[in-house]
Amino acid sequence: MPAMAKAPVLTPQADDFPRWYQDLINKAELADNGPVRGTMVIRPYGYGLWERMQQEMDARIKAAGAQNAYFPLFIPQSYLTREAEHVEGFAPELAVVTHGGGKELEEPIVVRPTSETVINEYFSKWVQSYRDLPLLINQWANVVRWEMRPRIFLRTSEFLWQEGHTAHATYEDAREYAARIHRDVYADFMLNVLGIDVVLGRKTPQERFAGAINTLTLESMMRDGKALQMGTSHELGQNFARAFDTRYLSGDGERELVWQTSWGVSTRMVGGLIMTHGDDNGLRVPPRLAHVQAVVLAIKGDDAVLAAVREIGDRLAAAGVRVQVDDRTDTPFGRRAVDWELKGVPVRVEVGPRDLENGTAMLARRIPGGKEPVRLDALAEVLPKVLEEDQALLLRESRERREANTADVRTVEEAAEAATAGGWARIPWADLGPQGEARLAEQAVSVRCLVAEDGSVPTSDDAPGTVAIVARAY
Repeated sequence: MPAMAKAPVLTPQADDFPRWYQDLINKAELADNGPVRGTMVIRPYGYGLWERMQQEMDARIKAAGAQNAYFPLFIPQSYLTREAEHVEGFAPELAVVTHGGGKELEEPIVVRPTSETVINEYFSKWVQSYRDLPLLINQWANVVRWEMRPRIFLRTSEFLWQEGHTAHATYEDAREYAARIHRDVYADFMLNVLGIDVVLGRKTPQERFAGAINTLTLESMMRDGKALQMGTSHELGQNFARAFDTRYLSGDGERELVWQTSWGVSTRMVGGLIMTHGDDNGLRVPPRLAHVQAVVLAIKGDDAVLAAVREIGDRLAAAGVRVQVDDRTDTPFGRRAVDWELKGVPVRVEVGPRDLENGTAMLARRIPGGKEPVRLDALAEVLPKVLEEDQALLLRESRERREANTADVRTVEEAAEAATAGGWARIPWADLGPQGEARLAEQAVSVRCLVAEDGSVPTSDDAPGTVAIVARAY
């Protein structure tokens, strides 16, 4: 069997993590910068990752009772001004259209940064009585938030996401639904599909969503020790309902304001995937997420090898493996193998003339590394087990990394030192408080979330025993 070619030259993570990230996006053909600063072109392999995320998330969202709909990209500027805190929070990020059809518009139009306002306009029409509640809506869309320091997938002026919006008869129902999305949809997906360890917590008042009364967040540690907010679920209370007069007729015949939630995750998760699992040889894709779980490579172009790899591909597909056959033998084997390693495909099945003589194939595992021969007649049985082992390994590595790089501290200075050194800090919220949070912000360190001592989500901002998770963040 030919020797494995050297891995493509990526800037080592230890030397320059941001440069490694950009190198990997380019060389794995995930995305390019768009023609307008802050935009991106997602290439087919990168979009395939997003499609799988959509599929897995969409199934969970629908299982939680929400239905998909679509709302306009353009929102009258007057809609945003109805909720003062909301418009103030988003004002610096808005893209505003003032001309259309060659004429100045009577009212400027905002390109949606999020859809609470326009969706409430229609909720006010659709909700008449308590029988119409809960109203559970989700949309898959693009949004625009003008980004001053763009970075592909992590912060772009235009990005893709899902945003859920719901209306409920009671505060308790809305609160429980926001928690359900946080726990049963987002956390379940991130832990069990992305293989990314996340901390579930509550945002401080300073960090919560503009217009919300509570924001639940999922925070993960990247390989450089920084935090990434992977998704949020918001309790909106009655702020938007009051601004848009979204009311229902109760069973007692009273006109009542609805209680609301909104929640979303975006293509930022692709960036989180890269920075959590990638190594100096490229991406490592969790098998449950991978749109290509296994690639079958023909080493030589003779008829017997080509026939064998196609037959193996058919057998693996029949066993439920998402497989691709690479029979491009006009391209050197080493180059193809390196390309697939760079893209992070979990398993490569390499087949050459000598392998066929032995009745085996060489199984190369991207996640733990290493190769081993496997009997051809055992591949369909072995691969699903291997993929599940490697899925579990990624989650375990992610969790162990966070635990090993999180320090328990008691002072603002110790928290800042831990975050600046490339890790997280846990500090009692009673010892930190809003004043300590402000001091940390001066050093580009933030309170990522609040958690209870047992790791659960606190029921209030000042619940006894609350602990602040402190870090530098993307």
